Amino acid sequence: MDKWEDNKAWFLVLPAFIIVAFSGIIPLMTVVNYSLQDIFGPGQAVFVGTEWFKEMLSNNRLHDALWRQFIFSGLVLLIEIPLGIIIALAMPKRGWGVSASLVILALPLVIPWNVIGTIWIIFTRPDIGLFGVWINGLDLLEVPFDHTAKPIYAWITLMAMEVWHWTPLVALLAYAGLRAIPEAYYQAAKIDGASAWATFLYIQLPKMRGVLTIAVLLRWMDSFLIYAEPFALTGGGPGNTTTFLSIYLVKLATMQFDLGPAAAFSIIYFLIVLLFSFAFYQALLNVGRGDKA
Repeated sequence: MDKWEDNKAWFLVLPAFIIVAFSGIIPLMTVVNYSLQDIFGPGQAVFVGTEWFKEMLSNNRLHDALWRQFIFSGLVLLIEIPLGIIIALAMPKRGWGVSASLVILALPLVIPWNVIGTIWIIFTRPDIGLFGVWINGLDLLEVPFDHTAKPIYAWITLMAMEVWHWTPLVALLAYAGLRAIPEAYYQAAKIDGASAWATFLYIQLPKMRGVLTIAVLLRWMDSFLIYAEPFALTGGGPGNTTTFLSIYLVKLATMQFDLGPAAAFSIIYFLIVLLFSFAFYQALLNVGRGDKA
């Protein structure tokens, strides 16, 4: 009877679960339907089976977009995770500085994603942008800095924008993990004469492992699904050098109006995201088991 009483709480979330499942399954089944047909117009379609999947899997432009996506997401993790930890370690632990630091860190996170791209377009413009005018005024570059002119400049601007926008999330998660460490651990480390590096390596980092795994999961998946910021900033250019998977999918579906290939590609995209989500979830579970042990 007690077990039944405990499980009754599931009935409270059942309506929300049904609504979410309903709103997710119907669009997914529509996409699956489109991926198996060649659509000529309203009510005009021919069943083609897995033809679009074969075409997409052998599509060189998709392969290029996938490699760009992996490189971008990998760079995001390599920069944002260490930088977020450093910021969290430097934040004050008590006093008014804690509230001020948290508010300042949270500011980039509350700006709409499409506005972020516009901000950085203005910021890096070579004629009126603060950064663009400053960097070009130093006369250190052979070609004036303009993120629309050279791929390397586009990537630098895109990475700077992404790091500025999302590193605060990593820092806030890391800070929460640091604040959860009991003071007794630090006192024991001080008595043992442990250095700051030893304290970080053997106390702080292991205790932050759970929140850092969450940070890695969130940042990897969000960067893998990124669309609004690079589309507003570069539109996928110059050329196709910043055309990631999401931008390629939108161009395929809305600009070329290839609904069948776009639907097949979106399912492939979904399976890639699902695979990595599962892998990171398993890693999170293993970290949790390791902490309990």
